[in-house]
Amino acid sequence: MAHTEPDSVHHPHCAGPTPLHPRSGLWLGSRQKVSRRAAVTTGILGLGGVGLADLLRLRQARASGETGAVGGLPGRDDTAVIFVWLPGGPPHLETYDMKPDAPAEFRGAFRPIATNVPGIDVCELLPLHARCADRYSIIRSVTHEFADHGGGHKRFLTGRAPKEPTGFVNDFPMAGSFVSRFRPAAVQGIPGYTALVDSGRQHVDTFSFGAAYLGTSHTPYIVDGDPSTPQFQVPSLAREERMERRLADRAGLSASLDRLRRDVDAGTSMRAKDDFDARALDMLTSAAAREAFDLSREPDPVRDRYGRHRFGQRALLARRLVEAGSTFVTVVMEHPGGEMPLNCCYNWDSHAVNCHIFDDAMWRMPSYDQAITALVEDLASRGLDQRVLLVVTGEFGRTPRIENQIGTQTKIRQPGRDHWPGAQSILVSGGGLRMGQVVGSTDSRGGYPKDRPLSPNDVWATVYRHLGIDQERSVPDHAGRPMPILPSGEPIRELIG
Repeated sequence: MAHTEPDSVHHPHCAGPTPLHPRSGLWLGSRQKVSRRAAVTTGILGLGGVGLADLLRLRQARASGETGAVGGLPGRDDTAVIFVWLPGGPPHLETYDMKPDAPAEFRGAFRPIATNVPGIDVCELLPLHARCADRYSIIRSVTHEFADHGGGHKRFLTGRAPKEPTGFVNDFPMAGSFVSRFRPAAVQGIPGYTALVDSGRQHVDTFSFGAAYLGTSHTPYIVDGDPSTPQFQVPSLAREERMERRLADRAGLSASLDRLRRDVDAGTSMRAKDDFDARALDMLTSAAAREAFDLSREPDPVRDRYGRHRFGQRALLARRLVEAGSTFVTVVMEHPGGEMPLNCCYNWDSHAVNCHIFDDAMWRMPSYDQAITALVEDLASRGLDQRVLLVVTGEFGRTPRIENQIGTQTKIRQPGRDHWPGAQSILVSGGGLRMGQVVGSTDSRGGYPKDRPLSPNDVWATVYRHLGIDQERSVPDHAGRPMPILPSGEPIRELIG
């Protein structure tokens, strides 16, 4: 018996709730009343409404040299980041930090294999990784103190200790929101900050992607669904007959956007400007965006190399977006697609009550291995490895000691690993960084850093450096207090040379 993915469900022990956003079929004709709730529901604020107009204002402020609105370091406007997020916490001892000499209750069922870089080993379930280790580096010594999924998400993604150690609503902006604020896309019609997620996982707070005091215009443009299926389409860009009818009267659409702005911003000082609204509308109907999201333009061998599954096609879509001009693309990899075996887990949360961790790894890792290595090699072959930085991580690692409990689904005793923020492994590739190395190490059982302890902030400092964003620059929070982009952390010296 196998699981099938429901339309809307809370997955126990998984990385957050799975709220579904109903599709309202928002009509934007000249006589249709547009409510704020309907606009937010359909995601128009993320691509064709207030958020984009604000984004365009930020661009104009940047071009005119205004201070306080946008900023960064000079000469880095062509760089981008693909951030692969593995919710639930991938097991470092089953991926990039194996301990073959540890006792059986620690080392697990798999063995390391050598790669094409002497001294770098990976799990035997990652044979494609073994062939291209010269094109990535592994950081093995990242550590923090938040073992709850919510706290771990917020701690890792914001670079700050959360005020509340549970729950997924951000106290501080996710790093991608700072990128949206200071490095919007350079190409008109392309969303600068995008998140690619499973259906039912598109709420901004499912993975602590909220922008907090930066405002909703700096949350990601979230695209949900399975891009490996023929039915996949981006709702805001779908070229369906009903959308064509809705967009036929551009003057009527503009008037509706004006009403939407008045509805959302009643009582505020923000002034609508026709030129910004018109350009925001151009993004909604952008041919460049439609082309970037159109995977059918890729040759079959390329799509096959990435893998005809959610992980692979989502990774390929991310490459297309950064190539087209996006600055920050988050790729959420949870369920690789197809039927999930009864003894496996929806995402990477491999407790014994959720799954048999080794059977889950054998089901999940082939798709992961294929997608990540295809992305690494594709970025390099297309000459994007200097401009695009790839970061692959979850919120924490898994416990060194294997636990054994009765599985919720299988009803039999099975092995698993619990949450473990004491150590985790992170893969980075490209970005003009030094590849083919391991940074840091953990103790003999993979519990804590042995040398070169690093925090999530050091990873983000490396990302911001790549993007030309001054991490010490401050922005006001809700109370008007100046808050630095990153309160601590330094670029990882081994990577930057």
